[in-house]
Amino acid sequence: MAATNTDIPTLDGAGTIPAYVARPDADSTRAIIVIPEIFGVNEGIRQKCDDWAAEGYLAIAPDIFWRFAPGVELSPDIEAEFQQALGYFGQYDADDGVKDIEAAIHWLRSQGADRIGAVGFCLGGRLAYMAATRTDIDASVGYYGVMIDQMLNESHAIANPLMLHIPTEDHFVDHAAQKKIHDALDPHPKVTLHDYPGLDHGFAATMGNRRNEEGAQLADGRTRAFFAEQLA
Repeated sequence: MAATNTDIPTLDGAGTIPAYVARPDADSTRAIIVIPEIFGVNEGIRQKCDDWAAEGYLAIAPDIFWRFAPGVELSPDIEAEFQQALGYFGQYDADDGVKDIEAAIHWLRSQGADRIGAVGFCLGGRLAYMAATRTDIDASVGYYGVMIDQMLNESHAIANPLMLHIPTEDHFVDHAAQKKIHDALDPHPKVTLHDYPGLDHGFAATMGNRRNEEGAQLADGRTRAFFAEQLA
């Protein structure tokens, strides 16, 4: 496995997006876009890319905050950095973010990938949902995606498989929001929802105080099986 920092062209070709790339030992036509939380392409996100590369996927994590905080790496376990991350979330335009995901899809295709998935966390989970509604991504997975309940009017556009991991005690996505998501998406033939009773936002973080080992292992196992099937 080889890991590098690189720059990929923006969707309009007017600039470049910094990204972390992990390549498998052998050439692969399967790829995964790892969409970060609000903490940037930090150690935990890079590890997730490395893990996908070890599974045989070409993995890329685009720097979603490149327009106003390029290269930022923050820790959710340090209060000042957590508050800084919330500030960046407030600045962030998710419509631009989906264009960056589309740019990553184009770049991966230029690298020989023909089956591409996206997996996102928190804000990245929202972007994974938006990628399912607005791009031709082959499969998407969102972990504790925020604000999806406010975008359910787009669900009719989901054409390829989408899986969402929902911790029931997510303090950023309350029970009312979760009910809206279930009511709208449970009947959708392309969507699979998994609830994690008693778990909170961030339970599948690679490391740190938020991680719940049992829940993370369960969700990650489901995600691996999902991509193995959908990106075959």
